[in-house]
Amino acid sequence: MNNSRNLILAVVLSALLLFGWDAAMGWLYPQPVEVQQAEKVDTPAENAALTNSGTNNGGTVGAGPVAPTVDLATALRGGNRVRIDAPRVQGSINLEGARIDDLVLKDYRESTEPGADYVRLFAPEGTETQQWAEFGFLANGQRAGMGATWTADGDVLSPDSPVVLTRTGEDGLRYRIALSIDDEYMITAQQTVGNPGQSGAVIQPFSYIARTSDTATKDMWIAHSGPIGVFDGSADYDFDYDDVAEAGSVAAPGRAAWLGFTDIYWLSALVPVQTAEFRADFRSLGNDLFRADLIHDPVTLAGGQQTSSSTRLFAGAKESAVLDAYQDSGITQFGLAIDWGWFRWFEKPLLWLLRFFNGVVGNFGVAIILLTVVVRGLMFPVAQKQFSSMAAMKAIQPKMKAVQEKYKDDRTKQQQEIQKLFKDEGVNPLAGCLPLILQIPIFFALYKVLILAIEMRHEKFLWVHDLSAPDPWNLANGLAALGIEVPSYLMIVFGIGVLALLLGFTMWLTFKMNPSAMDPVQQQIFSIMPWILMFVMAPFAAGLLLYWNTSNILTLAQQKYLYSKNPQLRAAAEKERAEKAAAAAAKANG
Repeated sequence: MNNSRNLILAVVLSALLLFGWDAAMGWLYPQPVEVQQAEKVDTPAENAALTNSGTNNGGTVGAGPVAPTVDLATALRGGNRVRIDAPRVQGSINLEGARIDDLVLKDYRESTEPGADYVRLFAPEGTETQQWAEFGFLANGQRAGMGATWTADGDVLSPDSPVVLTRTGEDGLRYRIALSIDDEYMITAQQTVGNPGQSGAVIQPFSYIARTSDTATKDMWIAHSGPIGVFDGSADYDFDYDDVAEAGSVAAPGRAAWLGFTDIYWLSALVPVQTAEFRADFRSLGNDLFRADLIHDPVTLAGGQQTSSSTRLFAGAKESAVLDAYQDSGITQFGLAIDWGWFRWFEKPLLWLLRFFNGVVGNFGVAIILLTVVVRGLMFPVAQKQFSSMAAMKAIQPKMKAVQEKYKDDRTKQQQEIQKLFKDEGVNPLAGCLPLILQIPIFFALYKVLILAIEMRHEKFLWVHDLSAPDPWNLANGLAALGIEVPSYLMIVFGIGVLALLLGFTMWLTFKMNPSAMDPVQQQIFSIMPWILMFVMAPFAAGLLLYWNTSNILTLAQQKYLYSKNPQLRAAAEKERAEKAAAAAAKANG
C-alpha cells in the first residue's frame, strides 16, 4: 500500500515538473526589478540633450514618439545618404541629422530560407524596427542644429576611406564629425567644435543609441536581453526595458566603460574615451522607445579655440572571439556582452573545443558529437568507479535485506546498522551519483553555449536546420504543414521531436542496464523518469539533445563493456530480471 502511495506521489510530482517548468524557472531565476533612479541634472544643456533627440518622420522623440508610420524602403530612399561598405556590415549614414540609421550584417541572415534578407540591426526612426545611433553637440545649453543637413567629404565609409561630416551652425561655431570603421563592427567618431568668433561658448559633445523594444529578443533567466553595460569594471545585467520604462531613467553606479542594448545575438554599444569626463544612463522615451545616453561634461571654448572628443560605436554580432579581441585592445570586459554567467570559465573552453572540431570536420553537429566523446572519455575512470560501487551495492543486497528485516521496527537502529555494513564492506552508496553530479556543470555550460554562442545559430545537422533551436521534426510542425495549428497548451505533447523521443528511449535503456540496488518504488520512479525528461527536454536546443543522446549511447556501450569485465554481475542482474519476470507472471495468473 505504501509503495503504491509513493508511486502515485512520484507521478504527481513528475506532472508538476512538466507543467510547472516555466514557472519554476521564473521563480528560481527572477529578473531584478530594483533600479537606481538616474541622478537629476539641472543644467539646461544636459536637460536639452536628454529630452530631445530630433524629429524625423513625424515623430518627436522627446515628447513621446508616434507609432511607426514609414515603411523601410521609403525611409531609406529619403534624405542625403553616405554609404557604409565594410567587410562585415553595409548600410548608410543619413546626412539629415548625421544619424547612422541603416545597418545590416553581411554574414547573417534572418532565417535559414534561401534568399533570406541580411539581419538588420539599424533602421530609421519611424520604421517598424527603428534603431539608430547619433553623434551631436550642445552649444550654450541648446541642441546644435537638430535635424540639420551635414556635408560629407566622401561617398562611402569603408575601412580604407574615412568620412568627415561638417557643418557651420547659426551661432558661427564649426562642427566636425570624423567617422572611420574597422574590418569588424566598430565605428569611431571624433567630434570636434571650433569657435572662430570672439565670444566664448559652452560645448558638450554627446552620443546616444535609440531603439524600440518591440523587436527585442526576450529577456530570459539564462540570457540577458535589454540595456547592458560595464560600470566600474563589472558587467551589469540588472536592467530590463520594463525597469527603465517604470523609472523613466536609470543609471548604474560607477563609471561606464561602455553601454548600450543587447539581444541574444546582437549588440549596439557606445564606448567612450576614458580620459574624458562624461555621464551615462538609460532613458525611456515612451511608446516602447528607449535610449542609451552618453553626454560629456561642459567645456568652455574661448574664441579661436577648438575641442575634440572621441566615442566608438559597436554595432554587430556578439561573436566571442571578436568581443574578446576588442577587450584585449582595451575595452573593459567587452567579452561579457555575452551573458556567460557563473560558468564562463567552463563555457568558453567548451566553445573553443566546438569551434576547433568544427574547423576539422566542417559541421557543428558532428563537433558536438566529438565533444561528447571527449567528455565521456575523460569521465570513463569515474564511470568505472561508479560501476564498481553499484556492483558492490548489488553484492551486499542480501545482507542489507537481512538488516532491514531484523530491525524493521526500529528505523534508527536499522540505518545505523546499514551504515556500519557499508563501512565494513567498503561500499560508498553515493559513489554512483558522482558521474551525474560531474555532468551537471557540463550539461548546463553546454546549454548556455548552444543558446548564447552565435556560432550555433542556423547551423545544420541532418534534418535540423538550427542547432540552437528546438528539433523541427515534431508532430506540431507536421500538423502546421497541413494547416492545423496546435494550441500552445498542447505543445508539451505535440512538440516532442525525434531527438526527444530518442532521448527518452536511450535513457530508459541505460537505467534498465544498470546493476540496480534500488527498492521497488525507486525502480518504478526511475522507470518513468526518462519519459518525464523526454517531455521536459523537448523544447530545448536540438544541439543539447544531440549531446545528451550521444552521451546516452556512449553510456550504453560503456555499460556493455563493463559488464563484460564483470560477468558475475551480469549473471546476477539477469537472474534478478528472470526472478522479477517469473513473479510478475505468477501474479498475473493469480
